[in-house]
Amino acid sequence: MTTTKTPSRFNRFSKAECILVFITMIWGGTFLLVQHAMTVSGPMFFVGLRFAAAAIVVGFFSLRTLRDLTLFELKAGVFIGVAIMFGYGLQTIGLQTILSSQSAFITALYVPFVPLLQWLVLGRRPGLMPSIGIMLAFAGLMLLTGPAGASLNFSPGEIATLIGAIAIAAEIILISAFAGQVDVRRVTVVQLATASLLSFLMVVPMGEALPGFSWLLLFSAVGLGLTSAVIQVAMNWAQQSVSPTRATLIYAGEPVWAGVVGRIAGERFPPIAMLGAVLIVVAVIVSELKTKGQKALALAEELEQERQS
Repeated sequence: MTTTKTPSRFNRFSKAECILVFITMIWGGTFLLVQHAMTVSGPMFFVGLRFAAAAIVVGFFSLRTLRDLTLFELKAGVFIGVAIMFGYGLQTIGLQTILSSQSAFITALYVPFVPLLQWLVLGRRPGLMPSIGIMLAFAGLMLLTGPAGASLNFSPGEIATLIGAIAIAAEIILISAFAGQVDVRRVTVVQLATASLLSFLMVVPMGEALPGFSWLLLFSAVGLGLTSAVIQVAMNWAQQSVSPTRATLIYAGEPVWAGVVGRIAGERFPPIAMLGAVLIVVAVIVSELKTKGQKALALAEELEQERQS
C-alpha cells in the first residue's frame, strides 16, 4: 500500500518542481522587460496595468468558482494584494535607476527576509541556518550596492527595491498562512485585482502622467500580466505540495537568470559586486537549509499532517 502511494506523490511533486523551474527562468528575464517599459510609462500605472491583465485572465478561467467567494477569502486576497502592490510597485520604481540584474539580486533577499520578518512581527526567532542566511544576505547586499560595490551609499532605487523585497517577503508569509484554508483561484483573482486597483490609485499621488499608446507598453503589460497570472497561481498551488526548502532552491535561480539576461543585454557588474551577487544566492539557499534536529521535527510534522488527512 505504501509503494503504490509514494510514486504518485513523488510524480506530483516532480511536476510542481519542473513547473517552478520553468517559471523561474521566464521570471528572471522579466526584470529587463519591465525596465524597458519604464521608458514609455510610469511605474505605478504599469504595475496597475500588468496586474489588471493578470486579474482578467485568471478571473476568466475562474468565473464559476468566484460565485462561492467567502469573506475570509476576500480578506486573504486583499491582504496579499496589498503586499503585492508594495512589493512590485517599489521594485518597478527602483528599475528606473538601477540595473535590471541588480534589481533581481536585491529582490531575491525576500527569502532570507522571511524568517527575519517572522521574528520581528510574529516573535518567531529564526534558527541557526536562517540566521547565517540573513548575515550572508546583508554582506552580499553591502558588496552589491553602491557605484563600486562594498559601499553603504544606497541609491534611492536600491532603497525602493530593498523595501519592495521586504513586502514580497510579507506576501510569502501571507500566502503560507492562508494556504490550505482558501480556494487558490478565487484568492488569486482577489489579490491580483487588489494589487491592480491600489496601483492605479497611486498614480496621481506619485505625480505620474498617463502614458500615450505604445506597442511596447501594451506588449509588456499583457505579456507580464499573463506571466503574473501563471506565477501567482503556481506559487499558491506549489506551496501546498513542494517543501519550502525545495521551492527556495528553485527560486534562488531567478536572479541568476536575470543576471544572464542582463549580461547578454550589456549590463556589467564590478568584480566585488559580482561577489555580492553570489553571496545573496548562497544566502537564499542557506536560509532554507535545516539542521538535523529541525529535519526530524519537520518530518514528524509532515507525518502527523498525513495521518490527519
